[in-house]
Order: sequence, then C-alpha cells, then structure tokens
Amino acid sequence: MPIIDNAIYVQGKRVIHPPDLNSTFESMSESGGMGWLGLYRPNEQEMREVAEELGLHELAVEDTLAGHQRPKLEHYGDHLFVVLRPARYLDDVEKVEFGELHVYVGSRFVVSVRHAESPKIAEVRKRLEGDPELLAIGPEAVLYAVLDQVIDEYEPVANGLGNDIDEIEDQLFSGKTDVSRRIYELSREVIEFQRAVAPLDGVLERLRSDMKLADLTPEESVELDRKLMDVQDHALRVAERVAAFRALLTNLLSLSSTLASQQATEAGVNQNEQMKKISSWAAILFAPSLIGSIYGMNFANMPELDFRFGYPAALALMVGLSVGLFVIFKKNNWL
Repeated sequence: MPIIDNAIYVQGKRVIHPPDLNSTFESMSESGGMGWLGLYRPNEQEMREVAEELGLHELAVEDTLAGHQRPKLEHYGDHLFVVLRPARYLDDVEKVEFGELHVYVGSRFVVSVRHAESPKIAEVRKRLEGDPELLAIGPEAVLYAVLDQVIDEYEPVANGLGNDIDEIEDQLFSGKTDVSRRIYELSREVIEFQRAVAPLDGVLERLRSDMKLADLTPEESVELDRKLMDVQDHALRVAERVAAFRALLTNLLSLSSTLASQQATEAGVNQNEQMKKISSWAAILFAPSLIGSIYGMNFANMPELDFRFGYPAALALMVGLSVGLFVIFKKNNWL
C-alpha cells in the first residue's frame, strides 16, 4: 500500500500511528478519532480496499483511478469528493508541471490521494499538527488546509510565468522576433493553469455553504468560513493574474507576427533599393558600352578619319550619357 502518512487524531492531537491500513480502520473505531490517510498513486486493488472500508462512492473511486479530472466538489451521501489540480514551476526547464490531488472527506476521516509530487501534503500535516485547536475541528479543517496549500503553491507558478512573459517582451522589443513558438508553448501552459484555477471560486463558494450546514459549533463555523473566504480571495487573485497572462500572450503573439511581417517588408524594401542601385549602375555602364561597341564595329568609317575631333566627341558622348544617367538616378533616389 503506497501510504505516505497515516495517523489517528483525537482532539487535534496525533495519538496513534497505525502501521497498516487494517490497523487504521480498527484504531478509528476504537478511539473514535479522525483518521487521515495519505496515499500516493495507489493501484486499483489498493484504492478499492480503502473504498470498501470507508464506504467511498463507486463513481468517485472511478474518477480517482481514471485520473485527468477537472477541479470539482461533489457530494456522495455522507462524504465529499474534491478534485484539485496542483502545479509547480520548474526553474531549470522553465516549465509548469501539473498534478492531480483527490480528497475524500467524511465525518471521521480524510483520504488524500496524490498523483504527482505536489502539493506538499507533509507540510500541511505538519502545520495542522502545530495548531491542535484548528485540527480539532475535524476533517473540514484538513480540507481547508489542503486547499490553502494548493493555492499557496500557485503563487510561485504565477511568478514564474510572469518572468517568462517579461523575457519574451524583452526579446521582442530588442528585435528578436523568432519567439512565436515559445509564446505558443507558454500560452498552452497558461491555459492549463487557468483550467486548474478558474473552477476554484465555485468550489470554495459551495464548500463555504456546506460548512455552514456541517456539524460544527458556531465559533468553529465562523472561524472556518473566515479562513475559506481568505483562500477564496487568494484563488480569485491568482485567477485574475492568469487571465491577464492569457490576454497579454495573445497580444504578444499578434505583436510577434506584426514585427515579423514588418521585418519581412523592410527586407523586401531593402532588396528593392539594392536592385535599384544595381540597375542604375548597369544602365550607366551600358550607355558607353553601347556607343563603344557600335563605334568599334565601323572601323573603316570611324569619325576621326573625316573629323579630327571624332574620337574625343565619342568619349565625351559616353561620359555625358553616363553623367546624365547618374544625375537622373540620383535625383530619383535610386543611387
């Protein structure tokens, strides 16, 4: 059984650390405490064993085994089923890694099923064990703490994506337009991140309504609602940042295309200018060449045989035509 941690809590304190799953169920019954079972990528047989002992609904178990679920909150009789999409930013490759976390919450138990390295459930457990008063509220407090951890871990992801977008902006405005692929890849990560974050507002709103109906004292209900409201506010802020990232990347992709087109146009203009210069010089050189070639073909009737200044006149005509063409092309900005 891929059990990461397993404990029984009474009045917010860890009293039993069962060595295996069967001992967990027995200890829960004997102590009347809350069991918190943390699993990491259980197989079908292991998951169904847990489901049978705790009465987990078949549809929820199928979702856990199938994976690739969207964030949601579902009621199944006497327990809740929550799906979360944790994420972490990998600095070495500048990529976002998305995971999946399923949490079953009953009146006396919590089962967290993790399918990735994040979130850090061990930190959640350590933080709650350091606050017995909060942990004594029961499974609802554990669910709050898990949600809080998942959403807290979104902050470094948002910061990493923000830095990536800043780098793309710097590259674009420094003349590097070959970043379209990076923008597209980053857009896909942002869309996936948005799919993980956007549903949480509805999940938390529904959870806050459920907590008001839970078997809690008025003080516990108010305290938990206040904490969930803070988590909801944090989730909304992250969702707003992600929405802004998506809009900005759309604009950056358009800008990249525009700049690439502009560069292509400028390259075409420069090429045309070069062609004008080449053509102009070719025309200037062609004029004396034409006169010289015709002049040289009529050796027997060369102008200087009958006209003393025929040869200088031919040279002057060549120079005059070349200068005249040069002036014309220069005036028209071809040279």
